[in-house]
Amino acid sequence: MINVRNYALGPIQTNCYIVSNKERECLIFDPGEEADKLIKAIHSNQLKPLAIFLTHTHFDHIGAVDALREAFDVPVWVHYKEVSWLSDPMKNGSGKYAELPDYKVAVPVEEQWIKEEQLFEISNFVFRAVFTPGHSPGSISYIFEQDGFAIVGDTLFEQSIGRTDLLGGSMDVLVASIHQKLLTLPEETIIYPGHGAYTTVGIEMETNPFLNGF
Repeated sequence: MINVRNYALGPIQTNCYIVSNKERECLIFDPGEEADKLIKAIHSNQLKPLAIFLTHTHFDHIGAVDALREAFDVPVWVHYKEVSWLSDPMKNGSGKYAELPDYKVAVPVEEQWIKEEQLFEISNFVFRAVFTPGHSPGSISYIFEQDGFAIVGDTLFEQSIGRTDLLGGSMDVLVASIHQKLLTLPEETIIYPGHGAYTTVGIEMETNPFLNGF
C-alpha cells in the first residue's frame, strides 16, 4: 500500500510529497524548504528515503534538496534541461527578489539527469516520468498509474494551470502538455500539484477554465 504525505513548505507554501510503502521506504518529491521539518517528519515516521525527485527547479521546489541529500545520502533526479538552474539563482528565480537580498538558492549540480521519458522501478515503487513543459522547459510529471495518482509540480492546479511568464515558459506548450500527458489519464486519477489542494483529472476536464475552450 502506498501512502502520500503532503507538507506545504516555505513562504510560498510549496507542496512536498513523501511517498512511502509498507516497508517504510520512501521517495521525496520537491523538498522546497524547511529541511529540518522534513527530516524530523521522516525520522518520526521511521521512513527510509531512497531518492529525491524534482518536478522542476524553481527555487521554491529545491530549497531543502541539499540538506536532505546530505542527511540521507540519496540521489536527486532532475530533468537535464534544468540541471544548471539548480546552482543559478537567476535561472531558478531566487535571485530576482530585490526585497530578499540574502535569499539565494543554489544547489550543487546533480548527476542523476532524466534525459528521456522513462519508467522507474525503485523497490516496489513503479511510476513514469513524463515531460510536461510549459511552466518551465524541464517540467516533469510523475505518474503512479497502478496507484491512481500523479505528482505534477506547477503544471496543473485545482481550477488553474502554471504560470508561463518565467524563463522558458510558454502557454501553448503548457496547455498541450496538460492535454496530451495528463488529461489522457483515467478521470479518477488524483492530481497532486505543487501548490494548493489536490484534484482529479475528471474534475479539471470538466471545470478548469484555463483548459475548456483550448
